[in-house]
Amino acid sequence: MSLPGHRGNIAGRCAERPTRSLGISGAPRASILKNPFQLVDLQHRRVEYLRLSVTDRCNFRCTYCMPAAGVDVVPRAELLDFAEMVALTRIFVQLGVRRVRLTGGEPLVRRDIVDLVAQLAAIPGVDDLAMTTNGHLLADLAQPLRDAGLQRLNVSIDTLDPQQFSHVSRGGALQPVLDGIAAAQRAGFASIKLNAVTLKGLNDDALVPLCDFAAAQGLVLRLIEYMPIGVDAAWGPETWLPIADARARVQAAYALEPDESGEIVGGGPARYWRGRHRQTGQALRVGFIAAVSEKFCEACNRVRLSPTGVLRECLSARGSLSLRDKLRSGATHDELTAAIRDALAGKVDGHQYDAAVPTLESMSAIGG
Repeated sequence: MSLPGHRGNIAGRCAERPTRSLGISGAPRASILKNPFQLVDLQHRRVEYLRLSVTDRCNFRCTYCMPAAGVDVVPRAELLDFAEMVALTRIFVQLGVRRVRLTGGEPLVRRDIVDLVAQLAAIPGVDDLAMTTNGHLLADLAQPLRDAGLQRLNVSIDTLDPQQFSHVSRGGALQPVLDGIAAAQRAGFASIKLNAVTLKGLNDDALVPLCDFAAAQGLVLRLIEYMPIGVDAAWGPETWLPIADARARVQAAYALEPDESGEIVGGGPARYWRGRHRQTGQALRVGFIAAVSEKFCEACNRVRLSPTGVLRECLSARGSLSLRDKLRSGATHDELTAAIRDALAGKVDGHQYDAAVPTLESMSAIGG
């Protein structure tokens, strides 16, 4: 299928040195404007957002993330240690990254995660430190994380029905997640968002109740299209719900209009709407993330670092640059910086989900 995308461009500033680069095919491409304080990719998109996956392990087996039997995890010695994560994050920040998000797997299963948060929060230039979590362990960790310097949270919750939740997460319990959300609210995070992947036939009847819950709690809900990533061929027309269909379900209960206020912090791909319940008048803010049907690649501002230190320029493509290996082999700061810049020079224009080409990896190993 071929689906329209959004147009957009994030250009670099003046006083930069142009360099010639080759495209993926080897043909000459537009030059990249280099500035020692900016990380700019081949399309002149300024990269300011690092998603740092701290583990490939998870305590859930969500249907859209991994097979029911789980996946093989890498030996712990192959994971980046905290000192390596901090060192690499410092380099990204010196290149212009301002937002850092911790992901997994499930980041809260990483031992001493609060210590890592404190170390990252202390890096000058990290203006926004956030985490995406399934919330299962959040009740006990919300306040320590906030005290350590974590500013924002995204909590994954795909339904409010306990049995449905257990089915989608393959054995997960809903109540600990609700307790974690409540603990996060008490801890005083600057922002708490709820994430729900929309799954045809699994939780598409749960979208309006999720909106009702978010509205009642004063939280922002984001509905996310199921992406063709996985090793079990679960993605397809039986499970994929276009975001337009999800939005229509919400619009049946809420009068929606695009939110142009700019008040919602995040810097990610969500398109936000404001709404009021058609019967009760309850206010709602809801974001829609449509990687497949409403492609947003031209405005991409992010790069990902896997738990083993592989730089992923795009979610849909395996990375080839192991910053871990370079770091452990004694690469200098300048060599690591140059390697990151060169990798971004090869970043693709956009993902290939339009053609429904699956990425044969577990989402839990990528970090979303």
